[in-house]
Amino acid sequence: MNNLEEAELQLSELDLLSSMFPNEDEFRVTDQLALAELKNLVERCPLEVPSSKIQFMLKLELETPGGDKAELSLFCAFPFKYPTVLPEITIRSPSLSRSQQIQLNTDLLTYLRKNCAGEVCILNAREWVKDHSAAYINKDLPSSSVGKSDVKKSEDIFTRLWIYSHHIYNKQKRKNIVDWAKELSLSGFSMPGKPGIICVEGPQTMCEEFWARIRRLSWQRILIRHREDISLEGAEDEIEKQMKFSCFEEKLFDAHGTRGNHMDLGQLYHFLVDNGCADIFQMYFGVEGQ
Repeated sequence: MNNLEEAELQLSELDLLSSMFPNEDEFRVTDQLALAELKNLVERCPLEVPSSKIQFMLKLELETPGGDKAELSLFCAFPFKYPTVLPEITIRSPSLSRSQQIQLNTDLLTYLRKNCAGEVCILNAREWVKDHSAAYINKDLPSSSVGKSDVKKSEDIFTRLWIYSHHIYNKQKRKNIVDWAKELSLSGFSMPGKPGIICVEGPQTMCEEFWARIRRLSWQRILIRHREDISLEGAEDEIEKQMKFSCFEEKLFDAHGTRGNHMDLGQLYHFLVDNGCADIFQMYFGVEGQ
C-alpha cells in the first residue's frame, strides 16, 4: 500500500466518522491543518508527506451495571502509514483509576494487534471500548475480556527503559516523544540535544509499545542503554510505589554550544540524584557524576 492509498483510506474513514457522529461532542478533529494537508495529498498527489498526523477525539457514554453513567474519550491519531500500521488510541475517563485506565488501554492495544492489523479500525476500537469498558470501571478487572492470565502478565511487570540517542534535534520527534509517552500513560523525561536521553517507566506492555514506535523513526543511532523490569505484588498502588517520576516531561539543562544543542550534564546529574537514579549517569557517560 503506497502513501496515496493510505491517505485515501484515512480520509474516507474520517468522512464516515463525521457522517456517523455529526455532533462535535461525539467526534472532533483537533488538528485542522493536518486535515487540510491530508486532503491536499489526496486531491493533488504531491510528493511531500504531511507535516503532522491526523488527530481527533471520539466520546461515548455508557451505563455501568450499577446504573451510573460513565463518559469515555478516545484520543486518536493516524500515523502516516495507517492503516498499514495501527492507529494510536488512548482512552481516558474520570470514572477510571490510573491502573484501570492503563489496563484498558493495554487490552485495547492487544485486541487491535490481534484483529485489526492492516485495516481501518477506529469503529471496531470504539465498539470494543463500548462493549468492554464497564468491567474495568466496576471491578479490579477479573471480569475483563482478556482473562486472568493476560491481566496478570501485563500488570505484574513494571518496566523502566533508559534510551540513548546520538542526538535529538527534530521538533516533530521531540513532540512525538512527549505525546506518545503521555498517550501511553508513562512517566519519565526526555533530554533533547547531543546526546539525547529518554527515560520511560510504567507497565511493561506500554513501555515496549513506546520503544516500538520510537525506533521506527529515523535515527543516526538509538538504543536501550539500560532496562529495569520489576515484579509487582498485584496491589493497585504498586505501580505508583515504583515510579521515579510523577509525569513525563521534556527537560532542558542550560543548553549551550554553537547550536545550543549541548546540555549541562552537571544539572542532569543532580536531576537524576533528586529522582533516585544517580547510578544511571555512569551507565550513560562512563564517569561518575558530580
